Order: sequence, then C-alpha cells, then structure tokens
Amino acid sequence: MTPFVARRYDTGEAVRITLEGEQIAGVQPVTPSPEDLASLPYVAPGFFDLQINGHGGVWFSDEGLTSDAVLTVLEAHFRYGVTRLCPTLITNSFEAIHDGFTAVREACEREPWADQMVAGCHLEGPYIASEDGPRGAHPLEHVRGCDWSEFEKWQKASGGRIRLVTLAAEADGAEDFIRQAVASGVTVAIGHTAANSEQIIAAVDAGARLSTHLGNGAHGTMRRHPNYIWDQLGEPRLTASIITDGHHLPPSVVRSIIYAKGTGNVVLTCDASGLAGCEPGEYDYHGGRFEVLADGPIVVAGQRQYLAGSGQLTDTCVSNAVTMAGITLGQACDMAALNPCRLLGVPVVTLTRGSRADLILFRYGGSGSRLEITASLLSGALRYGDLPEGT
Repeated sequence: MTPFVARRYDTGEAVRITLEGEQIAGVQPVTPSPEDLASLPYVAPGFFDLQINGHGGVWFSDEGLTSDAVLTVLEAHFRYGVTRLCPTLITNSFEAIHDGFTAVREACEREPWADQMVAGCHLEGPYIASEDGPRGAHPLEHVRGCDWSEFEKWQKASGGRIRLVTLAAEADGAEDFIRQAVASGVTVAIGHTAANSEQIIAAVDAGARLSTHLGNGAHGTMRRHPNYIWDQLGEPRLTASIITDGHHLPPSVVRSIIYAKGTGNVVLTCDASGLAGCEPGEYDYHGGRFEVLADGPIVVAGQRQYLAGSGQLTDTCVSNAVTMAGITLGQACDMAALNPCRLLGVPVVTLTRGSRADLILFRYGGSGSRLEITASLLSGALRYGDLPEGT
C-alpha cells in the first residue's frame, strides 16, 4: 500500500506511515509547510468500543440472529472509526442470547476481517437489578440470578469469545460468579446495579474491574450519600466506562468522573442501541416499545427519562468528551482505543513500527466540532473511505 502522510492524533506532528501486510512498517516524521500541515487529516489507532448493541434495527441479542446480519452491523461501524468492538448482548431469554452468540461466532468463522474486528463479546445482563431505574431498558421478565452453567453454554456458543460480563453486584450468586469468570479469563463489570456499599466492595474483592456506563442504569432519585455511584467512583480498583453521547450524562458529570478516575482509567463507549441509525419513530423489540426521538436520544417509549442505549456512535462520543471535559484530542482518543485494550488485555495498537495497522484518519476542527472520519483500516486493509494522496 502506498505510504500516506497525516498528523499524529496525540502530538499534531506530521508523519509518513508505511504499511506492510497487516502491520505498520514505518512511521517517519516529515516537515510540511504550515499550510500543508493544516490540510492534513489526523491519524490515530482505530477506536475499540466495548459496548455496541447493534445498528440499523438489528440487535446482537435478537432471537434468530444470522451471521449475515452480524456482518452488516460490523461493517457499518467502520464509517464511525471503530476497528474493534465488543458485540453486546443484553438481557433476554436463554435462547435469544444463545442465538446471538452463535451468529457472532459464525460471522467470525466466515470472515477473517470480522474475527479481527470482534475483540470479544460483552454480555450485559441478564444478572442485573430488577428495580425500575437500575434495570434501565432491560426486560424485567428475563432478569435473573447468576447462573454459571448457563453462562458456560453461551461461552461455548460464542466460541470462547465472551470477554466481558456486566452484572449487578447484588445479584444472587454474584460473588461466586465473578470469581469463576475472572478465573476463566473473563473481565467482570458492575452495572445496572442497586447495590449497597458492602456489596460493591465484595464484588470488587471478588475481581470486578469495571463500572459499566457509570452514572446511567441508575435510579432517577437516590440517597445523596452513600450510594452506588459514589461507591464506584471512589473505588480505585474500578475503571469507569462512560457514555459521552451528549444525552446520557451532562458535562459536569463527565468532568467529575474523568477528573476523579484520571484519563487512564476511563473508557469511552457509545452504548449504541440496535436502533442507532434508524429514523425517528417508535419501534417494538421483544415486547418492549422504544422511541427514536428527533433530537437524538433513544428512550423507552412514552417518556424521556429512561434511555435505551444511544443513537450516537463512537466518533461523536470522542469529540464530545473533548468538549464536555476539556481534555485533549489525544486523551479522548486513548480513552476510546488504548484504555479498552488494556482493560481486556488485548494487543494495543500504537503509531509505531510493528503494530497492527488498525488505523483511522479524520478531520477535526477542535473543541466544539465533530470528527469527520475519512478512512478506516483494519489490519492494513482499507475498509472505509480513502487515504490522502501523495507521499
């Protein structure tokens, strides 16, 4: 592939990047004129989103899901700068979740690029709180206590791809489940929880390492302190994922979480709903009614308080994080790429020789503007857009 010149996302310096096969073969600094530098796109490691539920009306937890549908959803995310993701399956019947994991496995077995893109699967539920608020949009009829035997069947269906599980710290059997999961190499997150302080500590002692979309999946009104948000925010052993789509959290909360945890311990996620990319209107899903609002949010139909995933994608969440928290572009990109890799223990992509060439190029006008993804490469292959001309 012809070398290309772009600005590093972390320093703004111009570099010429050469690729060979699936890897970066070289990164050499260049010195363009100020005018030429300003015209160059940025280059960064591709985003890795831990929580994507689907796209375009397809949910990864759909009963009867096909590998063709999985491939369509995966392919759609290249345009948003996502080169790795965790297909996320939410609370549902055993059969629906089994179908979802089976379809993901079959897609990865059919297409090598899909296997490279799916860094792992994320099971969000069904072992979560049953209360309104903490349960979020998850269907109450399928909420249940932790069941390791059930999980093993799903893990087998996925081909061993489940790498992340979100559960409530107070769910029946949570501590034993967490220990078994961690021993098997699965990362455990606390989320959709109404746990007390002792239950949060017990879950972390058992091995939980992440707070899933901290500040969401919670009661609309709660005791000022202590509560399960403070308990997780102040727990240094927990990384926090946050949804910076502009609807799930206000800027003050985004800033507070990032300042409390530090940029190295926060993961940006879009938590894209299966209705992301759909036109405004009401939609049925497994007996539930959801609404895509004209101004962007996706909610449980009939109200605006309880969100049902996001309609925004990862690129928007990265640019929003810069604007909302006053962090740098480099920090925001690392929170959407480097930090998820470290959390799950998967290979990190860097702008260095020998790294896997999962790269994105984009234009960005600074705080208050959005990213414009111009190209996405997965393992050195161009999957979306065009590379800049000239070397």
